[in-house]
Amino acid sequence: MKRAAVAVIGAGVMGASVAHHLAAAGQRDVLVLDRADGPGAGSTGRATGGFRAQYGTAINVRLSLLARAKLESFRDETGVDPGYVRAGYLWLAVSRAELDALDAGRQVQHAEGLREAVGVTVEDIERINPAIRLDGIVGGAFCPSDGFIRPLQILDGYLAASARSGVRVAWGVTVTGFRRGGDGRIQQVETSDGPIAVEAVVNAAGPWAATVADLAGAPIPLTPLRRQIVPTVACDLLPPNMPMTIWAGDGFHLRVRDGRVLLLWPTPGVPGRPFDTSVDPDWTASVTKMAHERMPRLRSVPVDAAAAWGGLYEMSPDKHAILGPAAACPNLYCINGSSGHGVMHSPALGQLLAEIICNGHTSTLDAGCLAPDRFERGALLAVSEVL
Repeated sequence: MKRAAVAVIGAGVMGASVAHHLAAAGQRDVLVLDRADGPGAGSTGRATGGFRAQYGTAINVRLSLLARAKLESFRDETGVDPGYVRAGYLWLAVSRAELDALDAGRQVQHAEGLREAVGVTVEDIERINPAIRLDGIVGGAFCPSDGFIRPLQILDGYLAASARSGVRVAWGVTVTGFRRGGDGRIQQVETSDGPIAVEAVVNAAGPWAATVADLAGAPIPLTPLRRQIVPTVACDLLPPNMPMTIWAGDGFHLRVRDGRVLLLWPTPGVPGRPFDTSVDPDWTASVTKMAHERMPRLRSVPVDAAAAWGGLYEMSPDKHAILGPAAACPNLYCINGSSGHGVMHSPALGQLLAEIICNGHTSTLDAGCLAPDRFERGALLAVSEVL
């Protein structure tokens, strides 16, 4: 029978980060399993690559600051450039309530050390992003150290560094079940390539993590949520270093990537089809209209509907990550539910989970509030509808 001290289910950026950090901590017998034929086939390859520390809760700010520090040393750590660019995030408010929510978030950010996050006036907004139509905007928030990353380059870096440390990756392998002992611990992972004897398992299956958890008899409250993206055709009407620009009220946002403008607007998924990532033509028409109304320069630029794509967030009930041993299975470790923040927080969460697996607790920062059993305890984290 095949064996591994730690089997990591999912070779996206979360699984690759955990594997790398386990190996860096001295754990060499790590096996990563993924049903895809190669890297980048899941949610990591569909991410748009935003990075921010402007959040409304302390733990998310802390995760971002840790991740940012790791991104700054990522090339030295892995040999790959993560593409981190400090282009900024610009949040726009069209009501006093939205502005108050941004202000409340900034108080949390400052308390956690993100002092460069500032409130901005309409005049400031015009200077930071002169392409915006300012009608109705009352103010906003800006952080210059937020910006962009390259998800696939981060994935490549972690996979390459892991391989150099002896981590094995098995592509095209589907997990079909688990065998647990009398103490409730997983003893064996059943796969399409045969059973694997294990000491610990990491659930890094992204939007499919609830299915894996159910197979283990240790359910987690996680729901896939579709996000759609449509790019314009190539154009140079907006500068490549334009900050990510977000309307706080409805979540419409846009950025420039590789010479195209990416248009995004969060909407519900397809009823009854939680894993459907198709792009709705009506959504494309609506988001295009919003872009033309809010960024008049784009009125002359067609969208490339054929190049649109969809991806899946993995949503937890309080929109925060689920990190640590599953309540119903002590050697099944969760790194799930980042609710759209997964790629940007993957450097931090991978390190923290490796600490938990190796030492029984985190040492870099206190992540106890993210424990999987918080939902059973009624200890959900506060949710900001804006940040």
